[in-house]
Amino acid sequence: MTVFYQIVFRSVLRHMDAEKVHRMSFAALRGVTAIPGVASAMGRVLGPREPELAVRALGQEFPGPLGMAAGFDKNAESPSGLAALGFGFVEIGTVTAQPQPGNPAPRLFRLVEDRAIVNRMGFNNEGSALVAERLHHQRGGRRPVLGVNIGKTKVTPEADAPADYALSARRLARYADYLVVNVSSPNTPGLRNLQGVEQLRPLLAAVREALSEAGHPTLPLLVKIAPDLADEDVDAVADLALAEGLDGIIATNTTISREGLAASAEEVEAAGAGGLSGAPLRERSLEVLRRLRARVGDRVTLVAVGGIETPEDAWARIRAGATLVQGYTGLIYGGPLWPRRIHRGLARLVREAGYRSIGEAVGADVHGAGLPQESTAV
Repeated sequence: MTVFYQIVFRSVLRHMDAEKVHRMSFAALRGVTAIPGVASAMGRVLGPREPELAVRALGQEFPGPLGMAAGFDKNAESPSGLAALGFGFVEIGTVTAQPQPGNPAPRLFRLVEDRAIVNRMGFNNEGSALVAERLHHQRGGRRPVLGVNIGKTKVTPEADAPADYALSARRLARYADYLVVNVSSPNTPGLRNLQGVEQLRPLLAAVREALSEAGHPTLPLLVKIAPDLADEDVDAVADLALAEGLDGIIATNTTISREGLAASAEEVEAAGAGGLSGAPLRERSLEVLRRLRARVGDRVTLVAVGGIETPEDAWARIRAGATLVQGYTGLIYGGPLWPRRIHRGLARLVREAGYRSIGEAVGADVHGAGLPQESTAV
């Protein structure tokens, strides 16, 4: 299956418009998993089933640590379909308070030699009211642990951002297992300014108040940051997370850097502006994760994303302090069996390292001795 996918990708898919392929493949997944019994059967075969992979974090029990990152299912069209591929959890969004079409197409590009993607989608989504309605109709069925990622509506002035985020939080709180404040996409003008502590603090306060008003004051709240932050700004976000009692930090979003790419200058120029994801992000994302762990210890749940392609990549993030990991570009280049390969490889690495569970390995490299830490496995 993996070899077949690689042949199809290199001979057909890579030559097609990336966003069109995304729509077609996601529609196919939705269609297949809508057939009664198929999603549950796929989940039994492809889902994480090794007991050492189970993790408890953010008040939830995760069957495995690898989740689908935000950006794939922006409108909560099929979280259960993505879970059927083998993801241990799914994060939908980014969702904004008002519906918006995003940036003009083409806006999604592959840099195949780098196993990377450039996107300038611009938070295209149907808006938090409609997404909330869709999630309401999905309640009661079998669904994965669900994260909801919210962002700022493009036309909302920066000064009004707290109210914009709060509206989405209020609408979506009842359907989320955790909520992510996204202030790190490079594709909404001015959004990254909100990563500054003075801007981020009132924004988080507004979201907290909205969650309380919605009857979910203890819903885990996370913030997603960019890899392009200076080290001192990473430290400032970490300190703010501790001061404000945030439950987690997701590190990292896409980068605006184009350094060290194998693609030609012409190909990079043709892709244009936007956030770069995939393999080139691996080292910086890991650096940010390590810096966060050194700053917050185990007091804040860290979720690693960016450049995770192999079980060894995911294992390095876990040993560096991540309790959970996420992927998106890895699925595009790895194919539909990629989540299963990552989880199966992680289970092998856990056993080879002498741990009883993956939770025991979280932060092992930070502690230095490499000895099992207190387990967070379920």
